[in-house]
Amino acid sequence: MTDPEIHDLNRRYRGKDRPTDVLSFPLADALQPSLLGEVVISVETAARQAQRRGHSLPEELQTLLIHGVLHLLGYDHEVSRSEAIRMHRKEREVKAVLARVNEVKIDSG
Repeated sequence: MTDPEIHDLNRRYRGKDRPTDVLSFPLADALQPSLLGEVVISVETAARQAQRRGHSLPEELQTLLIHGVLHLLGYDHEVSRSEAIRMHRKEREVKAVLARVNEVKIDSG
């Protein structure tokens, strides 16, 4: 997704008139309770953030996807400082698990 596209969604659904890096849209309902939702990411913003943070675009996209999925699971860093810390801790845990999975894949060829 581009910055203008995510800007439009951010304005329309969150009332924030600017682009953002990631948005989450819950989709679960009575008919499909196991359907978690959609995560949309601005690749343009992700690329700028990756460069600024000194890591690769795929790493930034992974971080943003984890962040978006955690929002779908009920985490919300904007509620309070303690919730922000809780969410950030969970992001690190998920990244660590994914890193171990990738190591196993690489080791087993």
